[in-house]
Amino acid sequence: MSTMNVKVSSGGEAEALGARSETMRESNSSGDIKKGQVILAAYVIVTIELTFIFMQMGVMPYLAKSIGLDSVGFGYLQTTFGVLQLVGGSIFGRFADKFGARAALILSCASGSAFFLLMSISTSIPVLFLSRLPAVFMHGLPGAQKVITDMTTPSQRANALGKLGLCFGIGIITGSLLGGVLSTKFGIFAPMYVGLVGNLVNTMIAMFWIPLQTKPKSDHHLTEHGTSQSGSVFSIREILRLMKFPGVMEVFIVKVFAGLPIGLFHIMFSIISVDFFGLGAVESGYLMSYFGVLQMVVQGLVIGKLTSHCTEMTLLKLSVFVFAGVGLGMALMRTVWHYCIIAVPLMFAFSTLDTITDSILTKAVPSSDTGTMLGICASVQPLTRTVGPTIGGVLYKHFGVSSFGCLQLIVNTGLFVYLLKSNIPLTEMKKQ
Repeated sequence: MSTMNVKVSSGGEAEALGARSETMRESNSSGDIKKGQVILAAYVIVTIELTFIFMQMGVMPYLAKSIGLDSVGFGYLQTTFGVLQLVGGSIFGRFADKFGARAALILSCASGSAFFLLMSISTSIPVLFLSRLPAVFMHGLPGAQKVITDMTTPSQRANALGKLGLCFGIGIITGSLLGGVLSTKFGIFAPMYVGLVGNLVNTMIAMFWIPLQTKPKSDHHLTEHGTSQSGSVFSIREILRLMKFPGVMEVFIVKVFAGLPIGLFHIMFSIISVDFFGLGAVESGYLMSYFGVLQMVVQGLVIGKLTSHCTEMTLLKLSVFVFAGVGLGMALMRTVWHYCIIAVPLMFAFSTLDTITDSILTKAVPSSDTGTMLGICASVQPLTRTVGPTIGGVLYKHFGVSSFGCLQLIVNTGLFVYLLKSNIPLTEMKKQ
């Protein structure tokens, strides 16, 4: 009788363990599905935001001209936008670390709504400049990167971040097309009304699709007691503290300087496309669409496969090496067809550098500080847009188009030698 009881008891325990195991598998599966839905929502938010940003970029010169703003004033307008984005990037990152990715995305989308609302009533130059102010918190891309960083494992991160390039490519192509069609058929302010509605939709998506906390529970507990929570959102000391972690300063310097020369070239491209390549507005639009398609292919398809076969440090060295080769090609190019060929390795190097450095830097700091680190990374492009017009103008006026390629070659050759000889201490930080 006792033997039968033991068998029954053993059978019951086995059934209980099996049921518990099945429940855990179902829970993990549902958790993965929920994570996938949240990350998809982040991709949708970025795609919508970038579409309307590129839409207004295409229409802005015509709006500025219609209210009497000359080319010098338009330059000041662009610089104002760049400075505000530069200042706001790190602050936005700190805000995301203190209040969560959802709050940060809602702030970004609400700021975008205010941005397009002010643009839709910009019938004078002061109001047009005033419309730039909400740009200080318009950082949907770092907000989405924060969501992805929180909800992916370190091994999945580079691939997931790389897919944001698809969103960027769709934004360039759709935004440029949409701006031209709407402004031509319905007037110069029609894109602003559409942008306002789109950003309000984005705000609702962030409110209802992004969870209150995107970090795992263990990381959330650490965040509540972590160093990121000390000090104000505006604390410069807390922002600079991240640069002291092993390898962060070195990788960040590579991120800033490797893409700086090509960034200067892109800032001057509207002038170069006319003076050097002899392109009209339509041809320039086709070229931008070509860049968008290239970025979609590289970041959406190529980078993910490379990260599964190569280490991130290897890919960082590869991107810098390819950038040096791009510099040589740009120094020798003479026609727009040469540039179209150079654009393939250029887009590969640019996308790989951007994705890999973001991935490396978010792993090198505690999980409570990933938002701030992404905010600092997001400030690199506004920094280039701020100083770029002056430096790029001097280079183009005195040394010509080839000077951008020579500078690209020299800077990236130096960085490649530095990466080969230095042993950058990369430590993956998970807890603090």
